[in-house]
Amino acid sequence: MRLFQQVLKFGIVGFLAFCIDYVMLFLLTDILGCNYLLSSAIAFAVSTLFNYFFSMRFVFVPKDNINKIVEFTSFVFLSLIGVGLTVLLMFLFVECSRVHYLIAKIIVTIIVMFYNFVTRKVFLEKK
Repeated sequence: MRLFQQVLKFGIVGFLAFCIDYVMLFLLTDILGCNYLLSSAIAFAVSTLFNYFFSMRFVFVPKDNINKIVEFTSFVFLSLIGVGLTVLLMFLFVECSRVHYLIAKIIVTIIVMFYNFVTRKVFLEKK
């Protein structure tokens, strides 16, 4: 039951982070005219900050013996890998498969969500 509750909380926090990410992607790309790949990376970074604070407060039980700077750095490092996956998958979907960037973002977010949950659970949560 605990895992189900954790996944549910992760989903809620992730959904809110996704909303921040998605709206920023749209605003940066369509309103400000930035390239969708740059917009995607910036939006992902901002949503990652939001995600860190809420995930470590409401979703995961942090390790007792971990310094908060190390915890945050680890979270950001794992998220940077997620950014790399996001940008790579966005490129593949948009440029190679000709999927609209906003549709591609939804698909990519679902894929990267699985990576995020597993890596945060393994590396950041108290055993």
